[in-house]
Amino acid sequence: MGHTTTAVAASADTITPGTKVISPSKFSHVVLRTTQLRAMVDYYCTFLGARVAFGNEIASFLAYDNEHHRIGIMAFPDVVPAEQGAARTPGLEHIAFSFGTLEELATSYLQRKSVGIVPEWCVNHGPTTSMYYSDPDGNQIEVEVDNFDTNEEAIAYMESPAFREDPMGTKFEPEEFVRRVRSGEDHHSIKKR
Repeated sequence: MGHTTTAVAASADTITPGTKVISPSKFSHVVLRTTQLRAMVDYYCTFLGARVAFGNEIASFLAYDNEHHRIGIMAFPDVVPAEQGAARTPGLEHIAFSFGTLEELATSYLQRKSVGIVPEWCVNHGPTTSMYYSDPDGNQIEVEVDNFDTNEEAIAYMESPAFREDPMGTKFEPEEFVRRVRSGEDHHSIKKR
């Protein structure tokens, strides 16, 4: 015997949009346009330890975790290479990926370095310890570790005079960072800006 369901139609007066847009449940993916599809796919597969979930001559979708894809790379026929030496233009500033520990960030640095991928800028922003890389098209990629145990602590720091005076942070040398992480130094002291 089947179940009978009763559909209840909501009237317009019981559904109100409210004043705040519903926040998404998660960040899904980012898609990049390129003129160098193969080079970009190879770079991101290496950089993220990703695999190609789907790929053809104009598009590749890469996965590295439980999401079906996190990075899309598209070579549309009308895309032209960025002008070399051009000043910054509006668009994507960077993509950021998080690690859970400083040890993971240090290990990922060494793994990438072993295949010729090195960061252009390493900085302790205060809320994060970050390394910035550039992909073959010049897009910036940040890999980072949160420096605070809770979001509330990070927000409190971002509201502090110290962060207001210098939101960019303090540069660090990646080799010295790896040495400190591997030396047994307390990670809280390494995370302190």
